[in-house]
Amino acid sequence: MSTEPEKTEIQSRLTDDFFYFFLRLRKDRIRKVVANINARFPEESLEQRARRLIDDQAQLSLLGGLILDLPSAIPIIGPALKVLGFVGGAAALVRMHLYLILEIALLYGHDIEDQARVPEMIAVVAGTGLAVSTPFITDALGLHPLLSVATGGLAAVAMARIIGESAIRYYGQTQAGREEVPFTAPA
Repeated sequence: MSTEPEKTEIQSRLTDDFFYFFLRLRKDRIRKVVANINARFPEESLEQRARRLIDDQAQLSLLGGLILDLPSAIPIIGPALKVLGFVGGAAALVRMHLYLILEIALLYGHDIEDQARVPEMIAVVAGTGLAVSTPFITDALGLHPLLSVATGGLAAVAMARIIGESAIRYYGQTQAGREEVPFTAPA
């Protein structure tokens, strides 16, 4: 087994700008969150810290998912508000889930600037797109709008957990063979 460091290819400026401008992806924020969780829980394993990130994100995803379809419960103007809310809410959920996968990647020592993160981020965008479509499915089935609100929240939480658990498995496996370096808080 080679002991050479893994060669990384930095994301293109276009890719980085796309995620920054269209999805408001702030990598400095990701670094701060990971540094914070490392500083607050240095005695915990990487997996325990990653689960803390997932738990926080799941709560936020529930709120975002509930709000996403709340306008459908408003008579008459609800459908128009729903379209506006869907676009904004879906973008927020996509962004939250992107932050989660990148936070876990960084926690496990992976470079979030690496081109290898791009396919992972695209998978998160696609998965979140499926999750936010559940309210439209309940509408198509003619179910009560409040049920649509609940399914939106539950789908968002489920997607956050699926993304987080998948990230732990994936980055944990790719971390295997590397020696875990204990975290030391910055001075």
